[in-house]
Amino acid sequence: MLEIKGITKCFNAGTVNEKVALRNVSLTLEKGDFVTVIGGNGSGKSTLLNCVAGVHLVDEGSIHIDGVDVTNMSEHKRAAVLGRVFQDPMVGTASNMGIEENLALALRRGQKRGLAWGISKKEREMYRELLKPLGLGLENRLSTKVGLLSGGQRQALTLLMATIKKPKLLLLDEHTAALDPKTAAKVLEISDRIINENNLTTLMVTHNMRDAIRHGNRLIMMYEGQIVLDIRGEEKKKLTVEDLLHQFETASGEKFANDRALLL
Repeated sequence: MLEIKGITKCFNAGTVNEKVALRNVSLTLEKGDFVTVIGGNGSGKSTLLNCVAGVHLVDEGSIHIDGVDVTNMSEHKRAAVLGRVFQDPMVGTASNMGIEENLALALRRGQKRGLAWGISKKEREMYRELLKPLGLGLENRLSTKVGLLSGGQRQALTLLMATIKKPKLLLLDEHTAALDPKTAAKVLEISDRIINENNLTTLMVTHNMRDAIRHGNRLIMMYEGQIVLDIRGEEKKKLTVEDLLHQFETASGEKFANDRALLL
C-alpha cells in the first residue's frame, strides 16, 4: 500500500545551515497496517510524513502509494488518495462554515462544483449517522459554525472529514499534541474506531511513547533521519516504555532525550 525506498531529504544544502533530515529511509506498509512513528525533535518523523504527503519532494529514492509512483507528484494531486489530520485543530476545517458544510466539502473533494451543490435531506441524515458514534453531540449541531467548536470536537470532525472518502493512506501528524490528556484520549479512541472499521492503512506520528505503544499494530522509532527500531506483532503487544527506551539506547548508542515522549 505504501512503499518508500531509500529516500533522502536535505534542507539548505551547501550552506552553513545544511540539515539532512532523512537518510536513505525505506519503509513498506501493507494494506490495513496502522504504524505509529516515535522519535525526538529533529529525528525526521514529521519530515517523513511531509515527504509522503508531497509537502517536500525527496532528493533521492522513491515513494509509491497503492502501486502508483508519487515521488514527483505535487501535494494537491496526492491529496486525492490521502487523508490527513494536522497537529493544529484550526487546520483542516473551514471555521466560518457549518459542520454539515465542512463534511459536504470533504465528500465532494476532487469533484467539479456545479450549481446544484446543495445538501440533500438524505445526505444530511448520513452526516448525522456518521457523527453520532463520536459521542460528542455534533449530530444535533449540523449548522453550528466549526469555529465555535472545542479543539477536541474540531479534531474529531477533521478526522471524519479526512476519512469520509476512504483514503488509500491516512496520515496523522501529532493530531492530539495540542489537546489536554482527557480530550487527546477521546480523539485517539475515535481514531482507533474509524481506522479499524474502515481497515485504513495509517501512519501516525506522535511524541508520546505510551500512545505509540497502545495504538496500532506496528511501531517505528526514528533517530537522526533514520529508522532505528521497527517493532510489530506480539513483540509490540508486550512492549513497555522501559523496553522501548532500552531498545532505543541499544540501537542508537544514546539515551532518549525528550521528556514529552514520556508523558502519560
